[in-house]
Amino acid sequence: MRVTALTIRWTPWRFVTAFGLVSLLSDVVYEGARSVIGPYLATVGASATVVGLVTGAGEATALAGRLATGPLADRTRAYWLLVLVGYAVTMVAVPALGLTTALWLVAALFVAERAGKAIRGPARDVMLSHAAAAVGRGKGFAVHEALDQAGGVAGPLLVAAVLAATAHNYRPAFLALAVPAVAAMLLLLWLRAGVPDPRRFEPGPRPGAPPAPPGGRLPRVFWTYLAFTAGTTAGYATFGVLSFHLATRHVVPVAVVPVVYAAAMGVDALAALASGWLYDRVGVRVLAAVPVLTALIPLAAFTTTPATAVAGVLAWGAVLGIQESTMRATIADIVPAARRGTAYGIFAAGLGGATLVGGLLTGALYDYSITALIITVAGIQAVALALFLAIVRPAT
Repeated sequence: MRVTALTIRWTPWRFVTAFGLVSLLSDVVYEGARSVIGPYLATVGASATVVGLVTGAGEATALAGRLATGPLADRTRAYWLLVLVGYAVTMVAVPALGLTTALWLVAALFVAERAGKAIRGPARDVMLSHAAAAVGRGKGFAVHEALDQAGGVAGPLLVAAVLAATAHNYRPAFLALAVPAVAAMLLLLWLRAGVPDPRRFEPGPRPGAPPAPPGGRLPRVFWTYLAFTAGTTAGYATFGVLSFHLATRHVVPVAVVPVVYAAAMGVDALAALASGWLYDRVGVRVLAAVPVLTALIPLAAFTTTPATAVAGVLAWGAVLGIQESTMRATIADIVPAARRGTAYGIFAAGLGGATLVGGLLTGALYDYSITALIITVAGIQAVALALFLAIVRPAT
């Protein structure tokens, strides 16, 4: 009787929404920190190359670390344990940034925060994929991402307000993020008590889903899809490099940098909703927009004209929204449920390697020549678009 009551109370949409609220609160925490990590690293002695290395390594850890945690989620089915541990690591590491100005420790805490995302990512996505099966993959992941990015807007604005009120003192800005961190953990524990096993939202194979390949291998289309997404991500700048440019070239005041990031997170949410809606109607073809937008980002973002540079950052936010919603939804539609954790882990690992390349490449090229950066990124995206048209689209 208890299971039936929980099933009635916790519908798939309620689960997606509640998890979205957890992500909203956690995004206030880590997106608030990420919005100023470039300028903060600069204040403790980092160059653009070091910023690119640290932020690229952090994003690579968040993604490549899932190569281990994805299969672990499939083997153990301990989805909630992995999610709780992952969020706890992040919620501790971010406020701790306000307790140090040592470059090596700031870098270590930033990477630790990203490691928390690696721990929870595959397990969270598998649970969301079960609930989203009942409401539409694109819409389910898009609504979660939109709620997630509401926190991505609120976090940077909170940090901006604290910085403005404390004459650009980063310490209280990071410490203030402990409040939403505690709230996120409490909400997550409540959700865990209400829905101990989200797999019940998807009791059997999704109609039309590919059968599990012999020997547990992942479908071939998964690998071609991974090649495209890794290729386009290799030319995608980290916000650390973008914010370094905005701050050190005095394109906007330092206190405005997190506001710009908040605006990008707002665009992220809108892009997620739009691409998710289109994905449920036209399929993977909607992803052709990713390499096109990515090629335009450095052309605009690395100028010294405020309006143009901000437009480039907003385009960066649009790409991020598609990456974190529709690209994740696609995995759930091309991989059987029993292998989804592994698929999310491998997929994220490929993106992690590409993100590290992107962070290092754009940081190093920025120090060398912005023109060379623009040309290089455009070339990478042209190859990615050709790969998408030649391989991914026929596979669908």
